[in-house]
Amino acid sequence: MIISRAFAGRRYAVLGLARSGLATVEALIASGAGVTAWDEREEARDEAMALGADIGNPLEIELVGFAGVVVSPGVPLNRHPIAAHAREAHVPVIGDIELFAEAAADLPPHRIVGITGTNGKSTVTALVTHMLESAGVPALMGGNIGLPILARDPLPEGGVYVLELSSYQIDLSHSLACDVAVLTNITPDHLDRYDGFAGYTASKARLFTLQHRDQVAIVAVDDDPSKMIASRINHRLHRVSAKDIDPADQARWPALQGPHNAQNAVCAIAVCRVLGLNDEQIEHGLATYSALPHRMEFVGEVAGVRWYNDSKATNAASTAPALAAFAPQGAPRLHWIAGGQAKGDGLAACRPWFGHVKRAYLIGEAMEGFADEIGDALPIDRAGDLATAVAHAAAAADPGDVVLLSPACASFDQFRDYEQRGDRFRSIVRAFGA
Repeated sequence: MIISRAFAGRRYAVLGLARSGLATVEALIASGAGVTAWDEREEARDEAMALGADIGNPLEIELVGFAGVVVSPGVPLNRHPIAAHAREAHVPVIGDIELFAEAAADLPPHRIVGITGTNGKSTVTALVTHMLESAGVPALMGGNIGLPILARDPLPEGGVYVLELSSYQIDLSHSLACDVAVLTNITPDHLDRYDGFAGYTASKARLFTLQHRDQVAIVAVDDDPSKMIASRINHRLHRVSAKDIDPADQARWPALQGPHNAQNAVCAIAVCRVLGLNDEQIEHGLATYSALPHRMEFVGEVAGVRWYNDSKATNAASTAPALAAFAPQGAPRLHWIAGGQAKGDGLAACRPWFGHVKRAYLIGEAMEGFADEIGDALPIDRAGDLATAVAHAAAAADPGDVVLLSPACASFDQFRDYEQRGDRFRSIVRAFGA
């Protein structure tokens, strides 16, 4: 795990004891800090107590003198009372990424890459990590992806920490100065946590204000909000665009097809060039990369029909490039499974690609709303749930067709998270092919 002398002799409160919360408790105690921890779940409190933490609700104790209140990124600071309680005690509310930043001085010499954006940040994080590792550079990905960063063993000298950063994690960071900071794109998302789209955009932009003047910013300027952020950066800046990728080059990268992956690739290439990889190393990394689960993941081919799991596409802006990736050769061949818990952004971003779709199979709470929005633009099947949608698509699809789960919705109406939704889709499809 990652420990630091910076925490020794200080006291922290930790609110929320899921995987990252427990990793935080363990790392702080191993570093010589005192910890008061809390979770509504008794079993989680028992685990924290076994690690050496005191048990107490930060909302009910005096926080004066604490070095920080560490909260999960899922805690809505715009509504949760911990924000005001900590502010009254002049105690910062932070996350585990901030603790990692504070511990960095005790780690072997390294570099930090921070990657944010509404869509694509997971793929760029995994792609950069793969490219570095395939070139022989020690690398570790963390943050909003993979295992909690504080639970990982430190990299050797010369290593690179590649962090996927949600806006919430940026909000909880104050000293994270990334050697390379990346913005993939910005479209409306998580607006329940911010003062409109401007507040969400400002959260993303803040990653660059934390950098030092000699550090590098990389911004994909394919959308207007990202262009605006780039125009306000006054240190080393690389502007990139999906248009910079030659389609002939992209054709050599099997797991990076479609216009959205052109943007992901150009961001990752820019990062790796800054970090010193040569063209041969970059090309090898791009050609050997395997897609992350639930992100345009090829599930398999059954009776001549190809099935793709894009469950991570939880808004229309991330579904649109998935639809765009399947251009029809003659008649449309794409069967699209969509729906779930709508985020309020509708399907406008997807509409330019409706001509690629043979039939839409709608599920979840968004079913009727999406049906109304689609209208007579393409045939609709009100399937209701995922198993029914898969069964109907399997019955209707002809050899050479593609079935794509790309919901343009959150999953919480019918599933625990997008991963459970994607896992369920994969298992149903593979049962058809058994």
